[in-house]
Amino acid sequence: MKTEHTIIVRFSAMGDVAMTVPVVYALAKQYPKLRITVVSRPFAKSFFYHIADNVKFIEVDLKGEYKGFAGLNRLYHRLSAKHPTAVADFHNVLRTKFLRLRFALSGYKTASIDKHKKGKRKLCRKENKVFVQQPTSFQNYMDVLEKLGFPVQPDFKTIFFNGGNDLTTLPNIIGGKKQGETWIGIAPFAAHGGKMYPKEKMEEVVRLLTTQYSNLRLFFFGGGKEEKEILNAWATRYRNCICASDNVKGLQQELILMSHLDTMISMDSANMHLASLVGTRVLSIWGATHPYCGFLGWNQSPEDVVQNNQLNCRPCSVFGNKPCHRGDFACMNTIEPEEIVRRLNLPQQ
Repeated sequence: MKTEHTIIVRFSAMGDVAMTVPVVYALAKQYPKLRITVVSRPFAKSFFYHIADNVKFIEVDLKGEYKGFAGLNRLYHRLSAKHPTAVADFHNVLRTKFLRLRFALSGYKTASIDKHKKGKRKLCRKENKVFVQQPTSFQNYMDVLEKLGFPVQPDFKTIFFNGGNDLTTLPNIIGGKKQGETWIGIAPFAAHGGKMYPKEKMEEVVRLLTTQYSNLRLFFFGGGKEEKEILNAWATRYRNCICASDNVKGLQQELILMSHLDTMISMDSANMHLASLVGTRVLSIWGATHPYCGFLGWNQSPEDVVQNNQLNCRPCSVFGNKPCHRGDFACMNTIEPEEIVRRLNLPQQ
């Protein structure tokens, strides 16, 4: 009997790829004889290091070796040589549609994600919003697998369920966690402006935390050059702060550090999902976007969502990339730093 082998394709973005992990983990655990190959961009390799022996990862460079239709044809031949029995398209964009068509025309079983765009448009339109929770990305991924004959029930907790997150593997500047010390991560940036809490207000959060609490350490996360300059400036101005992204080496070490945080303060961004993958609580701040679009982090509590529910213009965008209808960015500007600090529920000192 031929061994079943499912190929899962999801190229980007980082947060969306991270959201595949609980579903892939469930698939691997509940179908231990199934071979699983995850195909994604190189950054995602860190997500699948520890998942299961029956999960393999293939990294693809879509701007190099696999660029354009010629490159996608090369990728098709590479993947088809692995003799899959099914192909799960978790992305459903032009590139993956092309690959899916090639597989389908060759007789392979395929299924693709339904992103429920119609419901999201109704939720985000300017007038007459239909305020209904949309299926989560996790559910959408599970639906693809069910179409292929692999229903799953995720019970994922952390990518480090078998260990591998020892703090001693990090640079000495991180150090160990002192008794009674609380570690807070702050990831103040996002890909789109509609999802970013104003940096002046976030700096005030940092000031309040460092002046009101003596047993805190703050770790800042942000990858770009300009972002690191801002975070290093904060780390210089306020005590017990460090720009983690400028001191740890790569995504794998960031994930290890995140696994030791007590709470991560994040936007609706990739860092919310990275912290979720290591079982860390996230206090998430939402502006133009809304959890009803289905992107809240895995196992994160709606009680830890910070948002202004009094604005009837919210949400105005699925991804936070649309201009503000009001022009004053009230969805974020009306959230006060004191509210964020209060919602952390830190012990009084």
